[in-house]
Amino acid sequence: MKLELKPLAASIGAEVLNIDLSQRLDAEAARALDDAFNEHSVLLFRGQNISEGEHIAFSQHFGKLEIHVLRQYLLPDHPEILVISNIEENGRGIGISDAGQYWHTDLSYKNNPSRCSVLYALEIPAPSAEKTYGDTCFVSTVAAFEAMDDEMKSYLQGLQARHHYQARYHKMKASNQARQELTEQQKNEVPPVVHPVVRTHPYTGRKSLYVNEGFTTEIVGLPEADGEKLLGRLFAHCAQEKFMYRHKWRKGDVLMWDNSATQHLAIADYALPQRRRMHRTTVAGSQVF
Repeated sequence: MKLELKPLAASIGAEVLNIDLSQRLDAEAARALDDAFNEHSVLLFRGQNISEGEHIAFSQHFGKLEIHVLRQYLLPDHPEILVISNIEENGRGIGISDAGQYWHTDLSYKNNPSRCSVLYALEIPAPSAEKTYGDTCFVSTVAAFEAMDDEMKSYLQGLQARHHYQARYHKMKASNQARQELTEQQKNEVPPVVHPVVRTHPYTGRKSLYVNEGFTTEIVGLPEADGEKLLGRLFAHCAQEKFMYRHKWRKGDVLMWDNSATQHLAIADYALPQRRRMHRTTVAGSQVF
């Protein structure tokens, strides 16, 4: 099967045209999408109208689904789906209201980070004549690594970094008191982990930078000041516009991204009564090497 693809940016992303995700994919179509995903790292499907079950079924073509640690924001009948939203009902937020408002890679804080995330836009803030609201930026960490000189590539491939979910969560809670304290069970699910600074993609074999502002706390074995300086350089290098695609959301968009090869950032330039509601599935991944 030959897909109709339209590039989204020079280094990252493609829109898949003329496809209805409410229809079950056959094996040939699923393989074609998998190949396109590995090549482009971000795939966009516009104008979709899918149920929770169809969202889950589509996501399962890419692997087993994971259940997020913040279980209070999962759909009761479909715990594979995490709600990301600023909407409040009965005095309580229905989803995570401040998700991803920093450069990060989903679940890099786990021993086996997720392969990809699949996000479906149900409600978005209405655009003005000048701009859209709640955009999401993506960068190719593969392109970022490949743009480095050989000496720096060689140096970085000998390093490891620590990733820690709780460190980020405490920072977010300090600025958002609506976030609940993590339970002891939740803390036990997300202890600190160590990964290589340079990751090998499990399907393509390409190398990428695998540190991010959201969850990477230190370079193992370097003095603290040196590690912080290096991480700052790497974060700034990855976030350059030449590696970036900025997505302007429309209702009905389904967007999926490769957590082995990208970072992303949610732009928080809206607030109630501007409503935003998204459903996200997370596909399990493999050990970092």
